[in-house]
Amino acid sequence: MSITSIEDLSSSSLFMSEQLLIVLTTLPSEWEEFRVGSFAQLLLESGAACVEYSPVRSVYRWEGQVTSSKEWKLEIKSTLSLKARLLDALKLHHPYDVPQLVYLTAETSELYANWAAQDLSVGEEV
Repeated sequence: MSITSIEDLSSSSLFMSEQLLIVLTTLPSEWEEFRVGSFAQLLLESGAACVEYSPVRSVYRWEGQVTSSKEWKLEIKSTLSLKARLLDALKLHHPYDVPQLVYLTAETSELYANWAAQDLSVGEEV
C-alpha cells in the first residue's frame, strides 16, 4: 500500500474501524510454558485467532487476604461471532475455581479484522 497524501491516509483500510473481541485471562505460574502453549492451541481450536501470553505478577484479594503471585497473562483475540464458543471453551477448561474472564470489544484496523476472520473461517472448514 502506498500512502502519498493525508487523503490517502484517511481512506486507507489500515485505519478503517472494525470490531474485534479481546478476552483476558490468567493461568497458574506453575504451568510450564509448553502447557500454556497447549492451552493456547486449545483456544485456537475453539475460535481464537491469536493468543498472546507472558508472565506477570498479580496482586488481588482472595479469601479475605491480599495475595501476590506470579501468573501467566493471556490476551486472546477473536471475532464477535465466536465469543460464546470461545468463552464456553475457557469456562470448561480453565484450571481456576474463579477464572478471570474479561472480554472487551475493541476497534481495530480492517486489515487485522479481515485477517482474524479469514484465519478463523479456514479453521472452521477442517
